[in-house]
Amino acid sequence: MKKILLSTIAAAVLSVGLNAAVYATVNGEDVVDQDIQVLMRAMQGAKFEELPADAKQKIVEQAVERKLLTTEATKSGIEKEKDYIEALKKIKGDLALEVWMKKIYDGVKVDGKDSKDYYEKNADKFMQPATVKAKHILVKTEQEAKDVLKEVESLSGQKLADKFTEIATTKSAGVAGQGGGDLGWFAANQMVKPFADAAFALKKGDMTKVPVQTQFGFHVILVEDKKDSEKAKYEDVKAQIENGLKMEKFRVLVADKAKTLRKNAKVTIK
Repeated sequence: MKKILLSTIAAAVLSVGLNAAVYATVNGEDVVDQDIQVLMRAMQGAKFEELPADAKQKIVEQAVERKLLTTEATKSGIEKEKDYIEALKKIKGDLALEVWMKKIYDGVKVDGKDSKDYYEKNADKFMQPATVKAKHILVKTEQEAKDVLKEVESLSGQKLADKFTEIATTKSAGVAGQGGGDLGWFAANQMVKPFADAAFALKKGDMTKVPVQTQFGFHVILVEDKKDSEKAKYEDVKAQIENGLKMEKFRVLVADKAKTLRKNAKVTIK
């Protein structure tokens, strides 16, 4: 369930005056955050402040060009033409609707008891899957994997962990040896099935007794820790629940309003 997302135009209008950063000046007019963000919306997920210096410079240059072209368009008298006037009417209507709907959404309140009740009655939605913390050694052939197993089969505990890390670092194929073969915590669905099946079948501190084959090669796996499936804490999902309930209340309010308006309107479907 998502929060309301304003259109590019609505977001730009509502952001006017909220940011003070100035990136350039064009004939006395500042290029500000609002101008930059209009261009950044075409770069899905990217953040201006995280871009390299040369990329930032290109965005600022584009904003300068856009400012110049906008001024030129205004000077051309385009605002008096029929196409512009008709487009402006539509934009005004769309913008009014979006800002009005956002105002309704912002006014929706969710009672703490409602969110807590939802959490208690929908336990299945907040179950976190079982996870495993493991390391692996990845080699190209089954014989190489068997040789690794022979090298460590007599070890256990910390000695096994240390030797495993050493072999993973020096013998694993490609980037698999980075961090001593450490994979961190993962759920079963985050790994290919043969690997996940083998890892989750092991106990904490155990290592696979035979090579595990996947499309990447042959693995030797050491399980360092395990966590059973458990219900997420209410505090960790409270905001998610409240946002979801707020959106549902908003949808009902808007649907009811639309239904009432339709009853009192003359509508002809063609």
